[in-house]
Amino acid sequence: MGRLFGTDGVRGVANADLTAELALGLSVAAAHVLAEAGTFAGHRPTAVVGRDPRASGEFLEAAVVAGLASAGVDVLRVGVLPTPAVAYLTGALGADLGVMLSASHNAMPDNGIKFFARGGHKLADDLEDRIESVYEEHRTGAPWDRPTGSGVGRVSEYDEGFDKYVAHLIGVLPNRLDGLKIVLDEAHGAAARVSPEAFARAGAEIVTIGAEPDGLNINDGCGSTHLGLLKQAVVEHGADLGIAHDGDADRCLAVDAEGNEIDGDQILAVLALAMREAGQLRENTVVATVMSNLGFKLAMEAEGVHFVQTAVGDRYVLEAMKEHGYALGGEQSGHVIILDHATTGDGTLTGLMLAARIAATGRSLAELAGVMTRLPQVLINVKDVDKSRVSTSAELATAVTEAERELGSTGRVLLRPSGTEPLVRVMVEAADIEQARAVAGRLADVVKSALG
Repeated sequence: MGRLFGTDGVRGVANADLTAELALGLSVAAAHVLAEAGTFAGHRPTAVVGRDPRASGEFLEAAVVAGLASAGVDVLRVGVLPTPAVAYLTGALGADLGVMLSASHNAMPDNGIKFFARGGHKLADDLEDRIESVYEEHRTGAPWDRPTGSGVGRVSEYDEGFDKYVAHLIGVLPNRLDGLKIVLDEAHGAAARVSPEAFARAGAEIVTIGAEPDGLNINDGCGSTHLGLLKQAVVEHGADLGIAHDGDADRCLAVDAEGNEIDGDQILAVLALAMREAGQLRENTVVATVMSNLGFKLAMEAEGVHFVQTAVGDRYVLEAMKEHGYALGGEQSGHVIILDHATTGDGTLTGLMLAARIAATGRSLAELAGVMTRLPQVLINVKDVDKSRVSTSAELATAVTEAERELGSTGRVLLRPSGTEPLVRVMVEAADIEQARAVAGRLADVVKSALG
């Protein structure tokens, strides 16, 4: 069995790769592993369980709840809420474990399971590995102690999660959003109620699209991976900006008043300068990943802000932030972590903070985002290849070396297997877009031939 956990939990096609049996088994294993680690020492454990609106989330939630309760864990079901809301409630309610059922930006047939430790932080790699190991032991017949009688977990609905989370978002805003007109694209996902409520309470005039989830339409032609509708709506409504989330609302991308995309790097740049001005950018440092545009690094250097780079995945950004006490980090894809207010990427919080900066300065989003210039970047996702051989293919290594020699100091190449999907990402940056396209195309062809 290959490693179940990717960069953001366990994902797969619901009821094919990610079955009810797997969800139940992993939940039991997680309870046992956290008990071994001393997380539950001296008290009866509690877990917060939430999900996005996917139809498959209904039966997977039932399986997770059953597994936890059968292992002696009391369960608080919070229903459909964003991933960062589940993380926040795990910490705010003093729960020992949080579980979110979502495949984030993936298409509707997929689903996933994310575990949060006490405090709302993602589990460390070693704990995930141990959960896999214990799951496999139980799956192959190794007995486990099953509580009986009063020892089984109890299940209850927690109906205050929505209001508690929205109140938290409003409570950390530095200023109101009065006078701003904002289009919100909710991806027919988990933030369809939360995000419009938060922006409205903050004083913005809002227009919503993609806010009618039916269990089948999540991320379908809308949200942070499909910005066309948002761009059109911003221009049509004469809005100041648009905000797009993904299915579980841990991402935020934006659109300026002219309909131009503002990516995660640009959002990070805007927030970094805002936080530095407010004295909140600890160590004068921002954390980002190897996928960040080279223009972001150059902009931060020009502004005197230190830039720390990590592997891809907001979990690794968060690890660096926690280890060194940094306050801000994120990814080009729109995962932004503001550690003083959230333990994971929070798309609604990020959008609110971005809008607050516009309201406070009176400057347009385009002007604020102009602090950095994005170098031409081409990203090609190569499917149907053996992504496990990216680092061992001699043919591919030779092709990358030749590409880097051609680009010189004005560009770079990055090849990486996706942590959440069966594909290899080929990313090329260059001073000229045509050169970037040509180099990326050639590398993608080599990936297909070498790893197909």
